[in-house]
Amino acid sequence: MSYLTQKTLKSEIAFNGIALHSGHDVRILIKPAEPNSGIVFKRVDLKNNNLVYPNFMNVTNTSLNTTIENEFGAKVSTIEHLMGALFGLGIDNALIEIDNEEVPILDGSAKLFIEKIISAGTEISNQPIKIIKINNKITYSEGERFITIKPSTLTLDIDFELKYLNPIIGNQRNTVKVYEDDLTDIFNSRTFCLYEDIEFIKKNGLAKGGSLENAIVVDNKEILNPEGLRNDKEFVNHKILDCIGDLYTCGYRIIANVICSQGGHYLTNQLLRKVFENKDNFSIIEIKERNLPHTLINSSLLKSIA
Repeated sequence: MSYLTQKTLKSEIAFNGIALHSGHDVRILIKPAEPNSGIVFKRVDLKNNNLVYPNFMNVTNTSLNTTIENEFGAKVSTIEHLMGALFGLGIDNALIEIDNEEVPILDGSAKLFIEKIISAGTEISNQPIKIIKINNKITYSEGERFITIKPSTLTLDIDFELKYLNPIIGNQRNTVKVYEDDLTDIFNSRTFCLYEDIEFIKKNGLAKGGSLENAIVVDNKEILNPEGLRNDKEFVNHKILDCIGDLYTCGYRIIANVICSQGGHYLTNQLLRKVFENKDNFSIIEIKERNLPHTLINSSLLKSIA
């Protein structure tokens, strides 16, 4: 079997945890799925019309998370960390059963998703994968904030810049080759917020399940989490994780160069909408040639999930 064929999990895995924004206790069950199924969320707490597809056109909210919604109003929110893990591990097909409308935040990163999917292993099919290759340079911007996607050869490179007035966060920048670099720091990096913003966020009905167990909290010149940071670029690395997860709402792995400054869920979603409004901007390629590199899954994870 080739790593260029579609993959799913070998066995189902479960996660239980609190939802960051709603504060609800949530259980999700990730199950193997047939080739060409794609990633599908199923709201098992709803009897009918409960399938929700993580497609960029189904994104209805990007305020502090990515929320998808079907035509009947069934929602699933905070999908980005799980989607980033599935992308990084090359999972093409999975059924995700969830008993509430928000994916549990766990530790605020993709670390636990990655570890458990690796422990389950992957089932490799004989069906070829499809990839999206970007043909034209496209930019979406708002003021100084922008995100650009442009053609690449056989890689997905993300160059992300973060700018905060807070002296702890400050200006951070990192560049990763998603299919080649060791992404441990990316997957392990947690969501974060400023202490001064917490009251405003909660007044808007969000972060009801937030704590130092699942988010980095920065108060002026101090990190309130006793353990500190997991890596020296954890803030921008988490933004790259979000970006990877949001890019996977295009449905396939992607070949492109992405450059982003001060972006987030909204900018990435608007970029995808702009890319896919014109068929000349992209090509969908079915990979069959065995001489192509096995790099459409992150190379540092190949041995772990084989």
